[in-house]
Amino acid sequence: MSMVKKFISYYKPHWKLFAIDMLCAFLVACCDLVYPLIAQDIINVYVPNRQLRLLLVWAGVMLVIYVAKCLLNFVIQYWGHIVGVRMQGDMRRDMFRHLQKLPFAFFDENKTGTLMSRMINDLQEVSELAHHGPENVFLATVMLIGSFVLLSRIDVWLAVIAFSLVPLMLLFSWNARKMMRDSFAKARVETGEVNANVETAIAGMRVSRAYTAADHEVKKFMDANARLMKARERSYFSMGYFNSGTGLFTDLMYLTGLVAGGLFFYFGRIDGGQFTAYLLFINNFLKPVNRIISFFEQFINGMTGFKRFQEILAREPEPEDPNALKPDRLAGDICFRDVSFRYQNSDAADGKERVIDHLNLQVKAGETLALVGPSGGGKTTLCHMIPRFYEPESGVITIDGMDLRTIDRCALRKNIGMVAQDVFLFNGTIKENIAYGDLGAGDDAIVEAAKKARIHDYIMTLEHGYDTQVGERGVKLSGGQKQRISIARVFLKDPPILILDEATSALDNATEMAIQQSLEELGRGRTTIVVAHRLSTIKHADEIVVLTRDGIAEQGTHDQLMEKGGIYAGLYQYQFRG
Repeated sequence: MSMVKKFISYYKPHWKLFAIDMLCAFLVACCDLVYPLIAQDIINVYVPNRQLRLLLVWAGVMLVIYVAKCLLNFVIQYWGHIVGVRMQGDMRRDMFRHLQKLPFAFFDENKTGTLMSRMINDLQEVSELAHHGPENVFLATVMLIGSFVLLSRIDVWLAVIAFSLVPLMLLFSWNARKMMRDSFAKARVETGEVNANVETAIAGMRVSRAYTAADHEVKKFMDANARLMKARERSYFSMGYFNSGTGLFTDLMYLTGLVAGGLFFYFGRIDGGQFTAYLLFINNFLKPVNRIISFFEQFINGMTGFKRFQEILAREPEPEDPNALKPDRLAGDICFRDVSFRYQNSDAADGKERVIDHLNLQVKAGETLALVGPSGGGKTTLCHMIPRFYEPESGVITIDGMDLRTIDRCALRKNIGMVAQDVFLFNGTIKENIAYGDLGAGDDAIVEAAKKARIHDYIMTLEHGYDTQVGERGVKLSGGQKQRISIARVFLKDPPILILDEATSALDNATEMAIQQSLEELGRGRTTIVVAHRLSTIKHADEIVVLTRDGIAEQGTHDQLMEKGGIYAGLYQYQFRG
């Protein structure tokens, strides 16, 4: 019941439209129940008593009722679906905002495609339930009770009389179908845009968090979400036009059968039982039965999707202390004291895999620390604990003497710049991607950052310059160009702490040498932590730490470690054995 209550709560902002939808559904049910009563009077009174004028008058009344029902069906189809679309939009909004607050461990455990399916496909089923579910139950109840009480004896052969309008209805359906096809194609395009927006936002979560751009991502998503809602509204307008129009033709077939049957009976060509067969029962009984069958299917699909949606919202967001410190600019003195960390791993004996164990390490403000060692030694994990992407299982990490847990995440991440091996670019322009470093920066600042990253000259060779689209995840740019753009946005951010996580390891030697100059300029005067496999790039670091699964194996400058002749010296000699 709690799940149903949560589902019903999404009706609250749209209760007026929902009330209009249910009122129109009730009036449609009343229209359907009125038909047999009028038909009964025609059969029992007007036709036997030769009252042709009244027969035609009441036929006209029924025509008016049919037109009114057509309008009511349009409201049900259009505005009823709008209620479902807006509820679905509210759910997508709540889910997207919640994803922005979840810890990174959640994204390690969940695939992007699965989250996309929950947000788009599952909630589409919820939208259908939100509109059709209450409407189908309500209409079916009214129609079943009313038709069973009032219309219990039938004969169906006169239904064929209405078939004379079938060609016209087919022509109308063909034209309306084209409009529906076009509008739904547009809706699919906008759905694809929302999918792309969500996918890039989730895949780039570390980047947006590092640059404290959650609000920016929410705004981008809300813009795409609004476009999708508009496209869906247009598609349901065409659906309303189609269904109400075909409904009108169906009713005209009913009227044709009534008038033709009345005239046939008037002239003695059919009897009264045959005349009333089609009018009394078929539509009034089969429609609610079909609605109930449809409701059960919608309820199962919709509530399954809503349950999966609620599972996401039930995940605990990153805890945030309202009294946390909010320093403006940090000096960058970083200290790890007895820090341990384990990842979730179902294959491990206790469900967790040790990565860092009782680590002690200090990086003085303005100095460069290089981390080297075999994969799995915890180098990247150590870097990700500094901006609190992950929290240590035990021990304390401090910056400028302050425990990281006492510092506001947003304030902390504003002081940290990251350049990783796998550069993430958002689907947009070069300017927009550089501006991630400071979303309020002007064009001059963006250009200056690009110049420092040595990418400005290349950008100016492009037809659209800084307004060039980079493609999804920067597919239109080379690895070196993407890396330079990531460096440019860190220049724009100008943080006191810099983390370079294998920033050049995926590049060729020539590109690496060119970008290394930009990285050296970028790190000047900042506390810099470098993770590197190519040891030539870290020879001048103030301190080099060899990190293995057993902790710190070696520590010192390049010359000290080479003189020691240990792990570092062996790695260096192996790389330069030629």
